[in-house]
Amino acid sequence: MIKSMTGFGRFETAGRDRKFTVEMKSVNHRYLDVTIKMPKKLNFFEAAIRSELKKYISRGKVDLFISYEDFSGSSATVCYHREVAEEYLRYLRQMAQDFGLDDDIRVSILSKYPEVFTMEEQTEDEEELWKELQRAIDGAAQMFVNARVEEGERLRQDLLKKLDAMQKLVDFVSRRSPQIIRQYREKLEEKVRELLEDVSVDEDRLLTEVTIFADKVCVDEEVVRLRSHIETTRNTLLEGGSIGRKLDFIAQEMNREANTILSKANDLEISNCAIELKTEIEKIREQIQNIE
Repeated sequence: MIKSMTGFGRFETAGRDRKFTVEMKSVNHRYLDVTIKMPKKLNFFEAAIRSELKKYISRGKVDLFISYEDFSGSSATVCYHREVAEEYLRYLRQMAQDFGLDDDIRVSILSKYPEVFTMEEQTEDEEELWKELQRAIDGAAQMFVNARVEEGERLRQDLLKKLDAMQKLVDFVSRRSPQIIRQYREKLEEKVRELLEDVSVDEDRLLTEVTIFADKVCVDEEVVRLRSHIETTRNTLLEGGSIGRKLDFIAQEMNREANTILSKANDLEISNCAIELKTEIEKIREQIQNIE
């Protein structure tokens, strides 16, 4: 199977104390580029999350969204700092003595001073928290991969059709090339006869001219290489795997051969065919950009 680099996945896990919702989507990218948006409380797991995603994805720009809800109601607790209160109390009594004031300190007043009471987060079991988060990530990633595989199969079928169209164009160039040389020989022979007003023609000289022309317009090597590239692309698509970069390189080589055919063309039909070839190759390259 092959995978598209476009995909979406969503998964939700809910327990008695907490709920995780994970969403992920991706678009084309040369490498793997992951952006994670999640509550600060989960930042500790970022490296583990990235490592987990690499099990499922090798290329693409991926946006990962994680939401977390805590139902325990005990994520924070009130903490009383006796030492801080003692410090405040000692200094307040010292002030009363220094200025001859009444010592009217009450608990309600002392408790309002900063840091006497604070709200502190309770420590959670990180291992248990990661297990639940990992399950949500794996669920979303699996749905994400399934979507990529489905899209990848559509890409494969489309590319195979485009390769068939390319093959027909290459076959036309292969059939047409010998005809050009034959027609050139006939025209050259006719011109020579007109100039010499004689039926006898120097066959050796004529053969030399035709050979020089044939060498300039011959595209046999380009045709052979194009056929090889088409077959290699077709086989690679059938083999599957992470083939995007390999296919992109082959497409560049196919475009190079088509350019050479176009530059050598001394015939309108072959020129038009080469242009169609380049058009088909560009379509193929655009689709290949979507493959992981």
